[in-house]
Amino acid sequence: MTATTTATTATTATTATTASAARNACDLLDADHLAVKHLFVEYARLAHAPGAGERASLARRICDELAVHARIEEEVFYPALESALPDAADQVAEAHVEHDAIEALVARIGAMPDADAAMDEAVAELARCVEHHVKEERDALFPKARAAPSLDLAVLADRLREARQAVSAQ
Repeated sequence: MTATTTATTATTATTATTASAARNACDLLDADHLAVKHLFVEYARLAHAPGAGERASLARRICDELAVHARIEEEVFYPALESALPDAADQVAEAHVEHDAIEALVARIGAMPDADAAMDEAVAELARCVEHHVKEERDALFPKARAAPSLDLAVLADRLREARQAVSAQ
């Protein structure tokens, strides 16, 4: 097994364990955030290593993880927030705009045939966008979600897990 395969496998196992152990929706989504951050760090390490030819597959892995995460947020988490917290509508709208920017970068990376300097820059830009998005969720949306008495975050976590399984099966 290569170093990247080992790191990716370890990250996947950690993500699955952490996400399944997450007791609420915010923790589950944050486990995804942490897992993809580890993938970005691994990509950056490979981008600076001589002869690192596994970057393209890792970039696609990052894009796949982000696509699933964005979809479950958009289909489950954000609608639940909007329903329980009408005053969070502007922040949810901003999150959708951020997802659109991330989706555009994911598409750009997906169209690149090989890992090269252009892919490295696109992945670095994607990492910056994701980092900003995660900060917004952690600082604004998650605290509101945790404070919402009408939002059952444990049930929402179960719904997110079910949505992830459905999306992954497609």
